[in-house]
Amino acid sequence: MTSDAAPGYLSADDCQLADLIDLVSQKTDLADYPHAAAVEQNVLIYDGARLRKELSRPPCQLRVEAELARALLGGPGIVVLAGAFDHPWVVDRATRQFEAIIAAQRAPGSVPGDHFAAAGHNDRICNALEKLALRAPEIFADYYANNLIAAVCRAWLGPGYQVTSQVEVVNPGGTAQTTHRDYHPGFAAVSQAAAARFPAHVHQLSPVLTLQGAVAHTDMPAGTGPTMYLPHSQKYLAGCLAWRQPEFREYFEANRVQLPLAKGDAVFFNPAVFHAAGANGTAVKRMANLLLVSSALGRPTEAVDRSAISVAVLPTLLAVIDDGASPAMIANVIAACAESYISAAGLDPDQPGGGQTPPTQADILSRAVAESWSRQQLRTELDAWSARGQSR
Repeated sequence: MTSDAAPGYLSADDCQLADLIDLVSQKTDLADYPHAAAVEQNVLIYDGARLRKELSRPPCQLRVEAELARALLGGPGIVVLAGAFDHPWVVDRATRQFEAIIAAQRAPGSVPGDHFAAAGHNDRICNALEKLALRAPEIFADYYANNLIAAVCRAWLGPGYQVTSQVEVVNPGGTAQTTHRDYHPGFAAVSQAAAARFPAHVHQLSPVLTLQGAVAHTDMPAGTGPTMYLPHSQKYLAGCLAWRQPEFREYFEANRVQLPLAKGDAVFFNPAVFHAAGANGTAVKRMANLLLVSSALGRPTEAVDRSAISVAVLPTLLAVIDDGASPAMIANVIAACAESYISAAGLDPDQPGGGQTPPTQADILSRAVAESWSRQQLRTELDAWSARGQSR
């Protein structure tokens, strides 16, 4: 390391474009990923129908998830799940709910702002996870019962992950983003100097605490501006400092790839991949549900009332069990709903009741489903759980 920074930290001196070029010059070899269907533009493409069959066989599940994790860490850093939703109506029903939420946001006559684009260029639903669950819990349950989404989340983050989502609609004429990195030191740090305040090991650790993804709610040919990527760039340690430098941005623009998606496809990527949303040069509104999934060991990106979601979704879970829903599908929905990690603040007042740790919010919701509780009973239990979780 040639940096003048203190040992263990990065600085602008560590941002050498030649080092990045050496990493992104690697070619993705399909033979290294036996469950993948193709490599396109150096990115792995998985066939959703095939993957669903493979994940349904317990001996194969861990092998598939290990391959997905390897692709995100040491491979191209990006995986496309073609046909991630086997029933298009699941996506269409959610789309109609999102459109209604956007219409309500615009109803007063003002054009809501957007953190990532000029007002009017985009429409964005923040905390779309909670809003969809409270507005249409049946649709929420159908959507997040998806085995492929759950498999990628488990593969990268392990059990106990937490889902958040924002819906983004890029309207005709919407402009492209500049290349950037997410999450923690890339997203939260407002300058190169601020990013450099994070120790180098945090730059290395942070990407494995978060998974980024998007579900296409419309067809996304290249002209609509689907996300642009630089495959294999997640391996470049100094990227959260480097992406702000002109020579890195110029290299990205000259060498990035752009993958078209069909409605119902999903793409997931390591948050350290250099990426940017593209410009929409068509007359079509481009809609995606942007998923930011956090490890149980990290913080979710939005404050979510998971008790309210759990209470809203409980009757739907009980109904789909009666209709023959698999335990895995129920578990996937609960994973998207409920808090599944014990914070240290709750360990003193919330003593373990038969195990090493007290029950989580997800444990309570699972019990409510297993025992066919009423909404009121679940609400009472979750209120008590929340009260026990407060520090004293």
